[in-house]
Amino acid sequence: MLDLIASLLSLFTLPVALICVIDDWFLRPGRQLRSPAGVPAKDPVLMRVLYAVLPALVLASFYQLMSAQRADFSLVLILITIVSGVVWAIDHFLLRPRRTAAARSAGRDPESIELPGTVDYARSFFPIMAVLLVLRSFLYEPYRIPSDSMMPTLLDGDFILVNKYAYGVRLPVIHEKVLEVGAPQRGDVAVFRFPTDTTVNYVKRVVGLPGDVVEVREDQLIINGQPVPLVQQGRYEDGCYLNMRIAEEKLGEHSHRVLHCLSSDMITVPPLPSCNRSIPQGYICNESTAGINPDSGNRIMQVPEGHYLMVGDNRDNSSDGRVWGFVAESLLVGRASLVWFNWDLQRSGGPDWSRIGTRIE
Repeated sequence: MLDLIASLLSLFTLPVALICVIDDWFLRPGRQLRSPAGVPAKDPVLMRVLYAVLPALVLASFYQLMSAQRADFSLVLILITIVSGVVWAIDHFLLRPRRTAAARSAGRDPESIELPGTVDYARSFFPIMAVLLVLRSFLYEPYRIPSDSMMPTLLDGDFILVNKYAYGVRLPVIHEKVLEVGAPQRGDVAVFRFPTDTTVNYVKRVVGLPGDVVEVREDQLIINGQPVPLVQQGRYEDGCYLNMRIAEEKLGEHSHRVLHCLSSDMITVPPLPSCNRSIPQGYICNESTAGINPDSGNRIMQVPEGHYLMVGDNRDNSSDGRVWGFVAESLLVGRASLVWFNWDLQRSGGPDWSRIGTRIE
């Protein structure tokens, strides 16, 4: 319902904003000059209504943007920075001198003519947006985890910081690398543009480097013929996942936990009564077929030069490189480093404050 309301309101944002800008720049100063000295000028009823609803329309558009998986926020920041800078410049070099001349011709103090609200906003936004653009493009970018594929390391609803310079400095929007800094290491949790739809970002663990031969056998990694130890730590249950195995894996310099089930297919069932999330199905590990049928996630893959193999820590519930292939170096976004917030809107109980500050290994 909220998405529908936001979608309808956002349709009116641009026309209402244009009307308000035209009035604010060209008509409002005239009303102020015609008003007796010391008496605030009154806006027409229609303009008062439009000025009142404009913030709500802008918020609706912002909500729509935040909800869109395919939104290019670097492009949005660039556009906001450019527009706010142009508005500020137009006012400084063109409109402000005209307002000053008109006020003096009317025998009024130029300072009595209020600065247009849009110009005031632009003047405030420009430096902030410029700093955010630099920080987000070259240093750290926020990213929201949208699925369970990296459980238990990352949870749906985690907001993480992505180190943008870990794998080289790239220009925003065009993603051209301009400075070599480093390369993915085995075990890194990496964010990258999805190979089959580069408008969407994915997050997985780097398990295969260029030239590696990687086998996934019964959820265990075997890299260049060497099995990666998978130390069992017991069972995992959270009400939505039942009877899953949790194990510790050391991959490169990273020690982390993985979630898996020793059966050909993890059983999916209707939403479980014990689950506090509004997800479409629950997951039960039933290992009655373990050792009889091969795991559906078993693969043997050789990583091409210039590419990486990415696999999720939730080995039986992850759409990853075992399904859609390898990630080219040019698609890398950065290394996930820290959880700074968690709020899964599908989960009851509000934000999970305990997740704040969790380092990503």
